[in-house]
Formats: sequence, structure tokens, C-alpha cells
Amino acid sequence: MSVQRATFTRPLIAVAMVAVSTYCAFAQRAPVPTRVRGTIESVNGDTMQVKSRSGEDVRLHIASDVNVSGITRISLADIKPGSFIGATTVPGPDGSQNAVEVHVFPESMRGTGEGSRPWDLKPNSSMTNATVAESVVGNDGHTLLVKYKDGEKKVFVADNTPVVTLELAPVVWTAPRWI
Repeated sequence: MSVQRATFTRPLIAVAMVAVSTYCAFAQRAPVPTRVRGTIESVNGDTMQVKSRSGEDVRLHIASDVNVSGITRISLADIKPGSFIGATTVPGPDGSQNAVEVHVFPESMRGTGEGSRPWDLKPNSSMTNATVAESVVGNDGHTLLVKYKDGEKKVFVADNTPVVTLELAPVVWTAPRWI
């Protein structure tokens, strides 16, 4: 009887050890980043209090090596072939991608988030970070051909679409600020 017990116990212990180590590995996973859109209400030490767009109060921990960027409005004409941009788009009625906003990244940020993915600015919006391959001026805006690692897109940017560039901002907080 003790031979059968030993034969059964060893595999059971092995399975239990695998299960416990798997649980520990999942418990130690890094947290998934979450975007928060809203107004910075206050900063106290390493904590930032934000009023989200939905009205929720969100408390965020600020890392000691945080980089803060500001935005400056620029002209649509400032977007040239070779510019690395982030275009938030929504599908148009004809299937085209219409820009809601365009961010022109500084050269130091080239390649950041390259690709195209769903975005949370508006329903059905997407974010495409890519290099401008071609810019065609039309009567009511520009059509940009942007290329990224896994593909390309044509993006229509109307004359009234906000176009901004990012600048390193000094870490001096005044409330409220839009993020």
C-alpha cells in the first residue's frame, strides 16, 4: 500500500508545485498601462490628482524619471515628407481615414509607438504613428500617405484639423492643465 501512495503522491506534489509557480508568475506581472484623459487638479510630491473626462477623481503615482511634454500648435504646411507623426483618425463615409488631430513628433521620438491601433479619443478612432511618405495638397486640406513597419495608410487632414508638435516642458506644475 505504501508503494501506491508514494507513486500517487510524487506526481501530485509535482503538479501542485507547477500550479503554485504559475500562480506566482502571474501575480508578479507588470501592471498594464492605462490612459487617463482629464485635467490635472494638483501635484503633491510623487502623486498627481486628475479629474477624468467622465468626472472621476483619479490619483496617479508619478515616477521619478517622468518626462513631461507640452504641445504647440503648428501649421498643416509644416508636415513634410519624412516627418514622423501620430494621426488620430476616424473612418469617413467613403472608408477614408479622416484625421481628428495630428501630432508631429520631434526627431528624438521617431519610431515611438510606430504602427496603427484602436484609440480612445472618439468612437471608432484609431492612432497611427508613422513616417509621412507623401503629402498632396488639395482644395480643403492635405492627403498624407504614411508608412509604418507593417503597412501604410492614406490620411486626409482638413484645413481645420488641429496640428501640434511636442516640446519638452519644464516640470513646473500649475493646476489645472489638460493632459
